[in-house]
Amino acid sequence: MEKSEHNDTVTILVDDIPVTVPAGISVAAAVLGHHHAGETYTNPVDGSPRAPYCLMGVCFECMMEINGEPNIQSCLVTVEEGMIVKRQVATAGAK
Repeated sequence: MEKSEHNDTVTILVDDIPVTVPAGISVAAAVLGHHHAGETYTNPVDGSPRAPYCLMGVCFECMMEINGEPNIQSCLVTVEEGMIVKRQVATAGAK
């Protein structure tokens, strides 16, 4: 039986934790499918709760740092082997 693209996986780092995910999915989907031990997603400015919502680039709730570049809409980026993803979380004293 020939291996299909749906069986391929890539490993990315999510908040410094290696995560193996299906190839071809969005970064937002990869992060949503990863268990973060109760960690929440927050707005990096005011700390309000947030999470990927529309998953099609309209709502801007899925902003993450990808390969060192902040404020990337993670729902519009396809995972790649070795990608470094950090959830953007509120920083102390942010206004």
